[in-house]
Amino acid sequence: MPDSRCPRAFAARLDSRTASTPLARLFLRAYLAGLPSGERYSDTAELLLGELFANAVQHSDAPADRLIEVRFAVVGDRLRLEVHDAGTGRPSVRTATADAECGRGLLLVNELAERWGCCPRSGGIGKFVWALIAPALTPPSAPAALAV
Repeated sequence: MPDSRCPRAFAARLDSRTASTPLARLFLRAYLAGLPSGERYSDTAELLLGELFANAVQHSDAPADRLIEVRFAVVGDRLRLEVHDAGTGRPSVRTATADAECGRGLLLVNELAERWGCCPRSGGIGKFVWALIAPALTPPSAPAALAV
């Protein structure tokens, strides 16, 4: 029987600006902290959420006053991340040059997520990008103590 104290899903709307990315990751950390084995998703999930949110801010053609919605839910044993924006463009994986300072976000999503995709939002305004994340086989270890 599932533990009724575990959060089933989470959603929040944030300002469409780069400065909101840390807040989105903070919400994700808090959500995962409420799960019995949330730490098994944390490293990959935070990285991918940051990339998806940053892409929504940087590449959306929606008006600047539109909010970006983040959603998290565990489906089976997979963590599902969603980032909703009002933009019309669809994300695509690109090959970045060696000296490029951007352009690798979706490459990371493509490599680290079990699956990902993009769907139109209900109501016909915008889209959402989703990613499924498998739990790590072992939870992240605590940093080793410094040798004296």
